[in-house]
Amino acid sequence: MSAADERITAPATTTAAAPRWKRLAGNRPWLGSCVAAVLAWAATVWSGHGQGSGDLLTAALAFSAFTVLVSLGQMLVISVGPGNADLSIPSTIALSGAAAMIVMDGSNAMLVPGLLAATGVGVGVGLFNFGLIRLLRIPPIIATLAASLIVMSVAINVGRGLKVKPPALFSDLMAQRVLGIPLVAIGALVVTVLVALMLERTVLGRSIAAVGQNRRAAQLAGLKVERTRLMAYVICAGLAGLTGALIAGFSGGNSLDQGQEYLLMTIAVVVIGGTAVAGGRPSVPGIWGAAMFMFLLVALLNAVGAGPGLRMLLTGVIIIAVIVVASARPAR
Repeated sequence: MSAADERITAPATTTAAAPRWKRLAGNRPWLGSCVAAVLAWAATVWSGHGQGSGDLLTAALAFSAFTVLVSLGQMLVISVGPGNADLSIPSTIALSGAAAMIVMDGSNAMLVPGLLAATGVGVGVGLFNFGLIRLLRIPPIIATLAASLIVMSVAINVGRGLKVKPPALFSDLMAQRVLGIPLVAIGALVVTVLVALMLERTVLGRSIAAVGQNRRAAQLAGLKVERTRLMAYVICAGLAGLTGALIAGFSGGNSLDQGQEYLLMTIAVVVIGGTAVAGGRPSVPGIWGAAMFMFLLVALLNAVGAGPGLRMLLTGVIIIAVIVVASARPAR
C-alpha cells in the first residue's frame, strides 16, 4: 500500500471508531448510573480513609433494595408514555405498612397474610389511581396526586397511634444476611429479574414498550392500550404496598412518614437509571445503579458534613442534566 493510500484509509479507521463508542453508551443507558455508583462508593470510602468500606456497601445494598422495589414500579408507569407517573407511592407505603402491622399483630404465623394484605392495599390504590385517570379523564400526575391525599388521610386514620411491632421472625429476616449480602437485597434482586423477564418475554412487557413508543400505532396494531396502562399502575402500587410492609419490618414498626422520601426519589432513580422519560424504553439494570448512587451520594455528603439542602440541590441538578443529555441523544 502506498503512502497516499495510508493517508486516505487511516482517517476512515479513526472516524469509524467513534460511532462504536457512541453505540456502546447508547445501547446501555444503565451504564452511566452504575459507573456513578462505583465512583460515589470510592469517593465515600476515600473520605473515610478507607475504613468501613464493607459496611458501607452492605448498608447501600440494604437501603437501596427498598428504593429499587418502588422504582421498578415507577419505571413501568413512566414507560407507558409521556405524562405518566405515580405520585401516590409515599401514601401507599404508609397505608400498606399500617395494614401489614395490623394484620400481623406481632404473630409469626400472620407474616405471610400481612405481606399479602399490604400488597393487596397497593393493588387497590393502583386500581383507584387508574379509575381516576381512565373514567374521569384526569391527567395521571393530577390523579395520582389527588389519590395520594385521599390515601394518606386513610393512613392517618388507620395508623395514628399504631404501636404494633413486627413479628420477631419478620424482624430477623429483614436483618438476615446471606454470604454478607442482606436478605432484603436478594429479594429485591429476584423481583428485578422477574420484572426484566416480564419486559423481555411476555406480551405485557412488549406492550408496555410499544404503548410508550407510539400509543396510536399500538392501538392500530391491536394492542390493548388501556389494559397495559392499568397493569403498569397496578404493579407499581402493588410493589409500593409490599415495600411499605418491608420497611415497617425493617424499622421495627410502621411510621406514617416512612414513604415520604420516595416521592421524588423514585422518579430520580428511574431517570438517572436510563429509562426514557418519553416512554417506551425501560432500563431495569439502571434502577440498581441509580438507587445505589443516590444512597452513596447521601453517604458522601454526610461524610463531608453537607446538609440535606445540598443533597436536594444536587439531585435536582443531576435529574436536569440527565434529561438534557437524553433529549439531545439522536433517535435510533
